[in-house]
Amino acid sequence: MSEHLVDARGHRCPVPSLRLRKAMEGLAPGVRITLLATDPMARIDVPYLMADLGGTVCDVKEQDGILSITVETGAVPTD
Repeated sequence: MSEHLVDARGHRCPVPSLRLRKAMEGLAPGVRITLLATDPMARIDVPYLMADLGGTVCDVKEQDGILSITVETGAVPTD
């Protein structure tokens, strides 16, 4: 299983979700990506993004104001 890191610290909504979405482009199902974000809205936005893209939120942690959200890519949408 491959892992990737997307650093969106210091950026406000919608930038963290947009960077995560871009990082997911072309990746096979099952790849894990960890998003680092300081915008608390990422805690809400990322699960919605994963629902739209067929992915899964695996873990959400927060330490010193930095969110670490690990997601796993899902099957490629066919529509």
